Formats: sequence, structure tokens, C-alpha cells
Amino acid sequence: MKQYKEAGVDIEAGYEVVQRIKKHTQRTAVKGVTGAIGGFGALFDLSAYHLKEPVLVSGTDGVGTKLKIAFELDKHDTIGIDCVAMCANDIIVQGAKPLFFLDYLAVGKNNPDVIEQIVKGVADGCQMAGCALIGGETAEMPSMYANNEYDIAGFCVGAAEKSQLINGSQVRAGDAVLGIAASGIHSNGFSLVRKIISACGLSLHKNYSELHPTQTLGEVLLTPTSVYVPAVLELLQQLPVLAMSHITGGGFYENVPRMFADTTTFGVAFDKNAWQIPPVFLWLAQHGKLTMPDCFQVFNMGIGLVLVVREQNTEKALRCLNEFFPAYRIGTVIPQNQLTF
Repeated sequence: MKQYKEAGVDIEAGYEVVQRIKKHTQRTAVKGVTGAIGGFGALFDLSAYHLKEPVLVSGTDGVGTKLKIAFELDKHDTIGIDCVAMCANDIIVQGAKPLFFLDYLAVGKNNPDVIEQIVKGVADGCQMAGCALIGGETAEMPSMYANNEYDIAGFCVGAAEKSQLINGSQVRAGDAVLGIAASGIHSNGFSLVRKIISACGLSLHKNYSELHPTQTLGEVLLTPTSVYVPAVLELLQQLPVLAMSHITGGGFYENVPRMFADTTTFGVAFDKNAWQIPPVFLWLAQHGKLTMPDCFQVFNMGIGLVLVVREQNTEKALRCLNEFFPAYRIGTVIPQNQLTF
């Protein structure tokens, strides 16, 4: 429609996007997917999983101002992984297997090449998490976003047997606290990161050897969020996991207490020498004049997921997790409502 295009919305480009993304959604198909992309509602057959007392666990999240880094570098193929990881990791910490994912993409201008890159990343993330991309929405909003800008959010649903949900109620003092390594900053704290970059006159296009031998600062920052689903699912097959926490916005101080059923009773004594804090966090702390407590309150500091197991299961759990990611014994549950480092 000519008038609609003159208003900034290109319907034909929208049709092209749908055709381009179908091949990406098709490769994420899992048991339970019903129907195809393009319907008014996405369908999923939960009965295919034969759960006796199924409980659905859902999560929604976005990528935040990390998108500003993608805009400046004109690199959009990993942002979708971030979006899936932020949702799927929140679901797996409650013991639920992610089943399906939907995305919402709002753009200033419908550029099929860019949108395909974004959705490819979403499909990549879904494959990593073992869930299906079964629907979504792309909205062209020229009066809301600049032509080269967009926002993305995701919604993920998982399921678990009611008896197998993980809520932290079985934790006791003396249990072992494990940490799974993060790939980098993941998708939280970027408002502070960008403030430090701006205030210090740093360039996203420059290589800083103390961060990485070849990558630019922007490439380091765009490293996608780790998807922990396969590692945790395998661990759950081998031994009981008592509690888990996805270390996102708010760092350790906000997220670790959330894994306890009674946040007034338990805390963690961490050994921060048990893992090597990645250079990017120390580099940001130096340039931003941040204290270590500041950093642990904002960033994941190299630990993307925290788990609690019985002390006697520590070595077995670490052997399992290390098949997927570096993992460490990073602390012990204590009978005080505090975190110590």
C-alpha cells in the first residue's frame, strides 16, 4: 500500500522477512511443535512429554542496552542468542526444561537482511537451549525507533514434573556452592559499561590487548550470553540439585539470595580465589574506579550460574558440568543471611 509505505511501514519488506526466517524456525523444531509459523497463535502439544503432574514455568526478558553496542558495530547475529539465553537460563534454574520460545522485535525500518541476522541468532539460541522457536512478532515502528535501531524481547515456556521443581527448600548449611563460568558480561550491566566507555574516551573499534589479543572492545562486549540448559539438564539426570541462581542484573548480591526458599536463614561464604575473574571485569573496574563490592553488585564476575549440591556430590557434579563449561567449587552455604567474599 503506497500510503502506508509513505508513512514509513513497508508491507512488502515484511512479507520478505517472513519468508527469510522460516528456514531458521524450522531447524529449531522439537517434539510437541504443532503447526507452522504464520498462524495467529503458536501451538505446542504438551502431551507429547507424558508428564504426570506438569507445571509450566515461563520467563520473559530482553537484551537491554547491549543493543547499542550491536548498533554501533552493525553486528546483529548474536543478539538473538542473548535474548534466548536470558529467558531459558531463568527457566532451567527452577528445574524446568525449556520447550518453546517466541520473540518480539520492534524496528525503526524493516531491513530484511538485519532482521534475518537477528532471527538467525534467536534460532541458534533455541537450538542451544533445545527449545523451538514457534512464533513471534516483528513490528515496524518508524516514529518510535531510528532506522538502524530496534528492540528485542523474548518469552520462553518450559515444563517440569511438579515433584521435580527446584525451589531451594532442601538446602542446608554446609552444602557446596558451585559456579559455572560465564562467557563474558552476558546481557546485564551495559548501561554502566557504556558510561565507563564514554567517560574514559574508549573506542569499541579498538583492540585493547589486556582484554583480548585480536578482538576489538566491541567484539569482546558482544560475546553472547552462555546457554546453560544442556549442562544443567545433564546434571539433573545424575544427581539432586538443591538450588540454582542465574546471575543476571544485580550481580551476586541480588540473585544469589533468590535461590533460597527462606532468604532470611541462609547465605553463602564465597571463595573468590576459586575462579579467575575475566579480564574485562577488572579492566572495567579500573577504568570506572569501581570497588570489588560494586562489581559483584552489578556484574556476573565470570560466574553465570550458581548451583547448590550436597557436599558429597561436589566432585561428581563438577565432572559433569566441566563436560560443558568450566565449573568450580566457589563457596559453602552458611546459616546466616549474608554473602561473604
